Amino acid sequence: MGQWLSWVKSNEKELLSLLTNLAKKSVETSEAVVVLFDDLSNAEQVQKIHRLETEADVLTRDIFSELNRTFITPLDREDMQRIASKIDDVIDFMDGIASRVYSYKITSPPPYSEQIAEELVKATKEVEYMISKLQRIKDPKDMIQHCRNTSDIEHTVDDLYRESIKELFESKDAIHIIKLKDIYETMETASDRCVDVADVIEDIVLKYT
Repeated sequence: MGQWLSWVKSNEKELLSLLTNLAKKSVETSEAVVVLFDDLSNAEQVQKIHRLETEADVLTRDIFSELNRTFITPLDREDMQRIASKIDDVIDFMDGIASRVYSYKITSPPPYSEQIAEELVKATKEVEYMISKLQRIKDPKDMIQHCRNTSDIEHTVDDLYRESIKELFESKDAIHIIKLKDIYETMETASDRCVDVADVIEDIVLKYT
């Protein structure tokens, strides 16, 4: 019986470790997007972002696989699945930003894109922080505050998005509008998914504390 309980405990640590690694991957990817916007001619950076997205997919599959064979999980199975899926979505959309920049042959950073990319770094760091505290929630108020921080960042991104679209539609180049609008929308959606993660974590905090 003692050995079985020991296995359960180690499995809990494995699940939370995988989630933490996935959150770290989101930070790494967001930082790579900032570097890309600093030099849009850097095709190797586009490849790096795609590699990070592929690595995140592996981590996500590992999390789901671990959940499927674990009888007792540290948090509700559904909550952990939602967190993993949403973080994976964040990374997918950031890979989408890079692939669109490359495919559309964007040669200079669109207005507000660098600011939005910096906000995405802040949002993914908030996600990483919250995930790192899930193993032992010592201060529920602190966790809720970081959930609020993520929401505040998303509001900032929304403001930047609106300004970018406003400026964009001053152009008379329809193709240019379509390309940049797609990039802006992908960036905004990445921010939205960070808030989705924060919403799940807030539910967990309220449930377990």
